Order: sequence, then structure tokens, then C-alpha cells
Amino acid sequence: MNEINDAIERADREAFTKDPPKTLKGQIGYLIRQLGSAKAVAREIGVTADSVNRYRRGARKHARADVAARIDEAVRARWQPQIRKRRQKQAATTGGITVETRARFGYTAPVGTTDDGRFRRLTVHLPPQYAQRLFDARQVGASDQQMRQIIAEGLKDIYFQDSGARALGLSDVTLNDIDYLDLDY
Repeated sequence: MNEINDAIERADREAFTKDPPKTLKGQIGYLIRQLGSAKAVAREIGVTADSVNRYRRGARKHARADVAARIDEAVRARWQPQIRKRRQKQAATTGGITVETRARFGYTAPVGTTDDGRFRRLTVHLPPQYAQRLFDARQVGASDQQMRQIIAEGLKDIYFQDSGARALGLSDVTLNDIDYLDLDY
């Protein structure tokens, strides 16, 4: 499971100013314009170039469910890349990122306090440096666990320690058993 990547993808899709093509013919036409040829599209979605041309002409109006899912995924991955980049740059420089989650948080705390992990539902706005670290980690192919740690560090700083105003002895916050996680920027 890759919850963080999925959450970033959802946040990217919410930024679209125009919906991607919905019809099979429209999606194939868009992919051909993006990739340059029916052969390249065929390689991308795992069918023959003849099938791609049939979809483009409208001779086939429906693709198999697995092929239709790959087509939709390929279109969404390429749709409005400038808008995605602009939103991510804004989040990483000035806007920050809002994390909404219900998960089990564990942490290491000083002697005399409880460090029992428990489920919490949080909505916390993290500063731009955490957004930048998260986007950089995603770009270099970081694991879901590494990206979880970035979010956990941000939640530790902003939520648990209130930007250094309390719980200064708290360390090693972990984000476990994610029930749901949503990002907005």
C-alpha cells in the first residue's frame, strides 16, 4: 500500500482546472497527441497498435475493463502537468500542505509520561519546508515509510510540540495503522 503517493495524486487531481477526456476516443486521441504515435500508446497501455487505431476511429467504443483502467491512468498521469507543477511549487515555497488523517501515533516521551500509541484524528497545516521535503522524496522514489516519516516529523513539530512551545522532550513520533490520509495544498 502506498497511501502517501495516493494522497498526493488525489491532491493533484483536485487542482485540475479542466476535466480530462472521458470518452475512449477522446482519451486515445489525447494519448496519441502526447506520445506521438499509436504504436507508443499501444506500448503504454499494453494492446496492439491496431486496437489503438480502432479506438481512435471509433470502430471500438469500449475497451476491456483492465485496458480502460490503464488508459484512464495514462491520461490522468499526463493531464495538466503545468498546473500540478505550479501548485506543488506554491505549496513548497509559500502555502504549505494540510494533512488530514486518522492514524495510530506512537512516540518516545520522557519518563513519567505516557507513550502509549493511540488513534487520533488530526487536521494539521504543515509549513512549506515539509511540503518541499515530501515532494523531493516522492521525486527520488522514496518509500511510503520514508514519506510517512516526513509527515510524522511535521506533525510532531506543529501539532505535538506546538512549534517548540510544549512537549520539548518528545521525540520519534511515528505514524502507524493509517485509517485514512488526505493531503491538500
